[in-house]
Amino acid sequence: MERCTITVHQVAEYLGVHTDTIYDLVREGSFPHIRFGRKILFSMEAIDGWIREKASASVIREDGE
Repeated sequence: MERCTITVHQVAEYLGVHTDTIYDLVREGSFPHIRFGRKILFSMEAIDGWIREKASASVIREDGE
């Protein structure tokens, strides 16, 4: 069975950022995550969707629309 979720360390590595950045985004509520007690997990599908959303918003802002 293929794993559907990844850990904080794995998502930080995937995005090329420090784990503190991921924890900050989770605290702000602006990053898709799943909580199981104290454990925080991430869906790769949700992370990729979040990236597409942020990239689209960036392009729109650069175009001035």
